[in-house]
Amino acid sequence: MTTPSLDSPDQTRSQLWWEIVIVLALSVGASAIYSVLTIIRRVAAEAALADQSAALNTSQSTDEWVDLTYQIVGIALGVAPVALALYLLWRPQASAFARVGLDVSRPGRDIGWGVALFAAIGIPGIALYAAGRLLGVTVAVQASGLGDYWWSIPVLVLSALRAALVEEVIVIGYLFTRLRQLGWNRWVIIGAAAVLRGSYHLYQGFGPFVGNVAMGIVFGWMYTRFGRVAPLVVAHFLLDLVSFIGYPIAVALFPGVF
Repeated sequence: MTTPSLDSPDQTRSQLWWEIVIVLALSVGASAIYSVLTIIRRVAAEAALADQSAALNTSQSTDEWVDLTYQIVGIALGVAPVALALYLLWRPQASAFARVGLDVSRPGRDIGWGVALFAAIGIPGIALYAAGRLLGVTVAVQASGLGDYWWSIPVLVLSALRAALVEEVIVIGYLFTRLRQLGWNRWVIIGAAAVLRGSYHLYQGFGPFVGNVAMGIVFGWMYTRFGRVAPLVVAHFLLDLVSFIGYPIAVALFPGVF
């Protein structure tokens, strides 16, 4: 595999590394650090992992409209690192969207592959989570902590979209591009990105870490094979959407697991 040149003749390898560190520190890298600290604290706690819980999409205020404001602002600011990564990848001869394959040049195929990935990863992912809960190596993940408001489902949809964009655009589109420019081997990039993906899910326990590393390997291979992040965004969006909205149903049907 040929090594792409740096985007600018004035750009050094050192500058590229600093750029990567800054982008990750503003996004998933920071999440990974907090996640590692969280799992250390969880393991050191007296309560077993199976008796602990992690809450996603939590309410920020008892006031409905204040809560909605916080939710929308949080989602909007959460997408800012994605905009930064795309801005840094932009070149005069090619937009960043085309460069990472997030354009609308082939929507039907992107959606089709995304749905297929969702089906292939979603069912094993649920099984792995359930197994982790039964084995005591995964905490109880409460996927939706919002109140019963008219805007709860739209906010969860936007939250799922934010997570999909942040993880796939930054961890796959941006990071793969930069590491290729630095001369990294294809499978080393896939492995490193997969471990990064798993690390910022460690706060949920060791089961989700393993599951997300496996997901990262599949997604990374798909990206190096087809060069498009759009199907990955679709698959990730569907995975999170089902998790967020389907969580109350899962709790009702399988309270001992979820």
